[in-house]
Amino acid sequence: MPPRARARSYDPAKTRTAVIAQLRLVRKAAEELDETGLDAPTRLGGWTVRELVAHLAMAVTSVVRLLERPAPPAREVTVTGWAAALAAHSGPIDEETRALAAGEDLGELLERAEARFAETASVAPGDRLLATRVGAMRVEDYLVTRCVELVVHADDLTAATGVPVRHDRQALATTVRVLADALAAKAPGGSVELRIPPFAVVQCVEGPRHTRGTPPNVVETDPLTWIRLATGRLTWADALDSAPLTASGDRADLSAHLPVLG
Repeated sequence: MPPRARARSYDPAKTRTAVIAQLRLVRKAAEELDETGLDAPTRLGGWTVRELVAHLAMAVTSVVRLLERPAPPAREVTVTGWAAALAAHSGPIDEETRALAAGEDLGELLERAEARFAETASVAPGDRLLATRVGAMRVEDYLVTRCVELVVHADDLTAATGVPVRHDRQALATTVRVLADALAAKAPGGSVELRIPPFAVVQCVEGPRHTRGTPPNVVETDPLTWIRLATGRLTWADALDSAPLTASGDRADLSAHLPVLG
């Protein structure tokens, strides 16, 4: 059995700052959209841009809502566990998102989300437990998942509108690392080295473990290509054909293990 990777740690203060920074970048992009732009389709199962933006506000304010509820007795889910479990809850997430988008002004919704998050999340202890839809998580871990939501969907927003949404560097780095660790958890091993410079390097896939010199199986790509692969926005074959992805070695095809986040 391959050795278990040491869990990565995240600084809650830096994560909170990254969430706010990325949310502000989303707000800035959303402010440029008219009604036609908001009603445009996205690549997300029938959501319009309006629903996508509402979902991002919901993702951030969920921290506040969960802090208002009693803390569960014990931790059940880590960040990588969240990534693996999220797809099973797509139905309720879709329903809540559509209802929110239909009944709220998006500008006010985003402004309120930022204000409530900044006021509440800044004083919440990192080890406080939250009863999330996938199980009990620490605040510090759940904040990391908010970075992932914002970065992944900011890229969806860019794809849908043509309005480039910038990525906060800390939020982008956090997202890349979470998704790389999720792959290592899904396909544990040491036969393939995945490199996403400048943010992450992980070993994965069962087989002979590399210990010295140049690894025999190496996959390397840039942060956004990795995020699109890890979330199913881009296929392995298309990435090899058109994106900056290199894969060398007999075991370097990761397509059987992707996506890692639904």
